[in-house]
Amino acid sequence: MAKTKEQKIKMAEDLQDKIKKSKSIILVNYEGLKVSDIQSLRKLLKKETIDYLVAKKTLFKRACAQTKLDIDPKAIPGNFALVFAYADEVAPAKILAKFAKDNEKLKIVAGILDGKLIAERQVIALSKLPSKPELLARLVGCINYPASGFVTVLAGNFRGLVQVLNAIKDKK
Repeated sequence: MAKTKEQKIKMAEDLQDKIKKSKSIILVNYEGLKVSDIQSLRKLLKKETIDYLVAKKTLFKRACAQTKLDIDPKAIPGNFALVFAYADEVAPAKILAKFAKDNEKLKIVAGILDGKLIAERQVIALSKLPSKPELLARLVGCINYPASGFVTVLAGNFRGLVQVLNAIKDKK
């Protein structure tokens, strides 16, 4: 059954909102995947608060124009689904790359990061980056390292003093 004009307008507005809120968007070709595989992918993505949406290219093109994204979906071959990341830019790339290893029919087509179209190889490179919490933990470790090194050096002097005093005590 064909959609009414009001339904199409509502879908376009929803798509525009998703584009505006998202930090990154990944385009995946889902042709040939079983429905059960797509449902399991959706469950994996939903755990990380990532949306999976299939939209027509004309609707996506209109939404891109409204949100001032300079992207022509018609230039991208085949059908594709849109995967929207709202919190972590890297999370959907990691999930999709891992899922694509298990399901060869799922193909990462391209991505949108900071309003620019990125190629498939860049999305795959993005999937190999550490997650945001891991990067933050590394940063805290780097910031904390000089202070902990200083404490270790100071403790070494006191440790040496205690050992000398113990040696003097043992002699007497």
